[in-house]
Amino acid sequence: MKRYEIIDTPIDVQKYSDLVLHPAAGAVTVFTGHVREWTHGVRTLYLAYEAYVPMAEKKLAEIGAEMEVKWPGVQVAMAHRIGELKISDIAVVIAVSSPHRKEAYEANEYAIERIKEVVPIWKKEIWEDGEEWIGAQKKYPEKGSESQ
Repeated sequence: MKRYEIIDTPIDVQKYSDLVLHPAAGAVTVFTGHVREWTHGVRTLYLAYEAYVPMAEKKLAEIGAEMEVKWPGVQVAMAHRIGELKISDIAVVIAVSSPHRKEAYEANEYAIERIKEVVPIWKKEIWEDGEEWIGAQKKYPEKGSESQ
């Protein structure tokens, strides 16, 4: 099974957790990123993700290699889903094992930040009154004061 992949089916969190579990692992952290309904007062109906799959998987593997150098003893598995995702669907999973919990938490947080920085995955938010491709260079539209 692949440790770093882009998929178009629902994410099986346990699969990625199992990939990093081994006898020297004293800790396993699992992060799942979900589609949320409200962002900055704007109601999202669903998200659509696209990726350049070969490059995205290569970049995920590079992030994993960076983590293994930065935190010796960690093992990593990551997947990001593409296609149309509804509210509460899992968009990304990151599983990290390490001998100790502190390193597992730190490495896991590092992974999600690096994914956002370097992996060629694009997100379109579809709202009640429009849609827009969202990236680091974009701002959310200003709307009412609904819950976030």
